[in-house]
Amino acid sequence: MGLPCPLSPRHGVAVPTRPFLLLPFNPLSLTLASIVSIPDERGPFVEPPADTQATFGQMPAIAPAAAIDPNNPPWGIAAGILTWVGSVVLLIGIGILFIIPYIASNFKGRGKEELTQFLTTDKTAIFLQILSALPAHLLTFVIVWAVVTHFGKRPFWKSIGWSWSKGFGFWKSAGLAVGLLLLGMGITKIVGGGETSIDQISHSSAASRYTLAILAGLTAPLIEELVYRGVLYSALQKVAGMLWAVIIVSVLFALVHVLEYYNNVGVIMVISLLSVCLTLLRAYTGRLLPCFIVHLVFNGIQAVIIIIEPFLPQSAPEQKAPVVAMLWRTVRHLF
Repeated sequence: MGLPCPLSPRHGVAVPTRPFLLLPFNPLSLTLASIVSIPDERGPFVEPPADTQATFGQMPAIAPAAAIDPNNPPWGIAAGILTWVGSVVLLIGIGILFIIPYIASNFKGRGKEELTQFLTTDKTAIFLQILSALPAHLLTFVIVWAVVTHFGKRPFWKSIGWSWSKGFGFWKSAGLAVGLLLLGMGITKIVGGGETSIDQISHSSAASRYTLAILAGLTAPLIEELVYRGVLYSALQKVAGMLWAVIIVSVLFALVHVLEYYNNVGVIMVISLLSVCLTLLRAYTGRLLPCFIVHLVFNGIQAVIIIIEPFLPQSAPEQKAPVVAMLWRTVRHLF
């Protein structure tokens, strides 16, 4: 996540950032207004027979769970795109709201360069920028809920595809995540790259490090999967087909993170690989839960490293056998 807003996990953890790219509109009101105006083209509710019409005070009849298809959602492409835009703008807007009061009372310099230096070196400024992502994620979940349920008129988890695919359960998902992580280790070891903002965050303060670990290991995988491969992918697939849906979602997901890792080619390659694999998995399984588990394990392992790294002995490679030392250096290089 770039240095103007150090809200990114260490090498390869996928968390959307760069909250200081201000966009001139309110994402929450715009998205919700669009949702309300979008007709409910297809939902799990069906018109009951005339002789079973619900009277005042009775619950209306609904279709069985089997009628809910996450690959043919009732929301349209406009709602999908605006949900994605809203998620990005919320990170930007709330990040600005969090940091402006602190800048006004503590920043004594002048000019863009001095402000950038302040935002990327001051411990409190860094912490506030990271902390702002938590309410942004919460409000993004509210937007996703409103789109998927049509303000509570449809079941959320079934509509979004929160279930396992036949033949692709938890262990396959977790195994894929570990495989991608090991492959990412190899890529960053071979290609390399410059220091990312995660290094500054980890060294700034314990509060920033722990908050970052929570974002990377818990909230980011959930919110990103709901937005990208939940709402956006299913809407695009219905309109543009599976191929274009995979391409567009993969590019958007990678682009948001690539902007933060512009100085590290190895990490950009890992993020792009993760983006394509997650979206292909969504297309292959037709479900969102496997994508979430892959993302959760991929980020979660790195979140643990973020927390424990300061407590690990820095001289470990010289004190261990050659093979162990090599593995230790590889892990430290990636994380």
